[in-house]
Amino acid sequence: MTRITRWTALTVAAALLTAGCSGSSDDGSGGDGKSGGTALDWGRCKGGEDAPAPGDDWQCATLRVPLDWAKPDGPTVGLALIRAKATGDDRLGSLLFNFGGPGGSGVSTMPSYAATASELRERYDLVSWDPRGVAASEGVRCRDDKAIQAAESSVDGTPDTPEEERAFLADAADFGKGCQERAGKLMAHVSTTDTARDMDRIRQALGDDRLNYFGISYGTELGGVYAHLFPEKVGRMTLDAVVDPSADTMGHAKNQTRGFQTALDNYLRSTGRDPEQGTREIAELLDRIDAEPLPTSSSGRELTQTLALTGIVLPLYSKDGWPALTSALKAAEEGDGSELLALADGYNDRDTSGRYGTTTHSQRVISCLDDKQRPTVAETKKLLPEFEEISPVFGSFLGWDTAGWCHDWPVPGQHDTPEVSAPGAAPVLVVGNTGDPATPYEGARKMADELGEGVGVVLTWKGEGHGAYGSGSDCVDSTVNAYLLDGTVPEDGKVCS
Repeated sequence: MTRITRWTALTVAAALLTAGCSGSSDDGSGGDGKSGGTALDWGRCKGGEDAPAPGDDWQCATLRVPLDWAKPDGPTVGLALIRAKATGDDRLGSLLFNFGGPGGSGVSTMPSYAATASELRERYDLVSWDPRGVAASEGVRCRDDKAIQAAESSVDGTPDTPEEERAFLADAADFGKGCQERAGKLMAHVSTTDTARDMDRIRQALGDDRLNYFGISYGTELGGVYAHLFPEKVGRMTLDAVVDPSADTMGHAKNQTRGFQTALDNYLRSTGRDPEQGTREIAELLDRIDAEPLPTSSSGRELTQTLALTGIVLPLYSKDGWPALTSALKAAEEGDGSELLALADGYNDRDTSGRYGTTTHSQRVISCLDDKQRPTVAETKKLLPEFEEISPVFGSFLGWDTAGWCHDWPVPGQHDTPEVSAPGAAPVLVVGNTGDPATPYEGARKMADELGEGVGVVLTWKGEGHGAYGSGSDCVDSTVNAYLLDGTVPEDGKVCS
């Protein structure tokens, strides 16, 4: 669980396709590893280790872009792309998707999202990619599976003693060193700004005069940064589950603490329980697990407090997950941590054989390059009472996360908050969900305000879960579709209930 929790957690329970790229490596670079052209040689997608190829509708390609955009003729990075062509005759161009993270693989996620976007596909080629430093685009892995599992079982995310604090900080520093050793020069060139510049090169390679874009969760921040850098190139852009661009490191942590507590309250009400009493009971359960981890059915693994909390977080991303949370909490109260551990493994991208995905590795490398702030333990401890008052369940963990996430990071951060002002850009549809746990609703209005007058247009959904489009609201879906397909801009402030 992190300050900007990834969108892909919503679909962790599904076996997402892991498609590779089998298009020719001759992508306009001239074969010399230097950037220059933007041609794409689309070919069949290959399957990954654990998943088949996504089907004949899908094509993959690789686009080379500068490693360092300040040196456009220098070394390059290969970006893995995937697309499915428009099904209708009245094609509008390409619609580029980013599903969030940072660190989420668009190549893996796009095929599983295609059913949700089927109406959009009638007029758009559906396109996504693995951003630099992610999965098939020179993805970063900072430590091996054995070390990850060892840290999960031994490092307390809410340290209570000086010894636990030292272990917490030592693990954070070790993770950063592992990233530096494995990523090398790439470590300093995976920022959101770098990726936004990549997006414009992708737009050119796709042959579109303007970028039509759908960004979800962290993808909204990425879209806002793109709009700031290239306002004249913004086409029809939708931002859903919006990250607050005005929040700094502590601000994001507090926002998420409020968001997850709101989602927990709503969940508890749905079960007929008083939110205050239910929250207190869950907090007491976590305290007991902290003192004595629970046994599980997973060979030799125990459910620690940190894993239990992670298991609680995952089903809060969608109302569909609430029954699983009820069952897992009941089992934990009876002394069995197996169900919460399974949910935590889903969030942590761990499969049944003990292999972990790299989403969290990429997420940390990208966000620590973006964020300039490095809160100290002393600063965090001073604010812990405020975090715990917001949420007795999530406050301590998200408070401590601010001190550990980028502790002793080997590369300096770039900014306190991202710049997303985009005067002169076409209207950007900003969709906020009042029950969103990971990117609370208030971020939508903040994003619209910072994009600028006449640019940001807010659509509100009074619903639950992370993200609004495709989540069961005909009002939201029809409004977004009308904008992307017909260019119909809704009235700013429209509400879907």
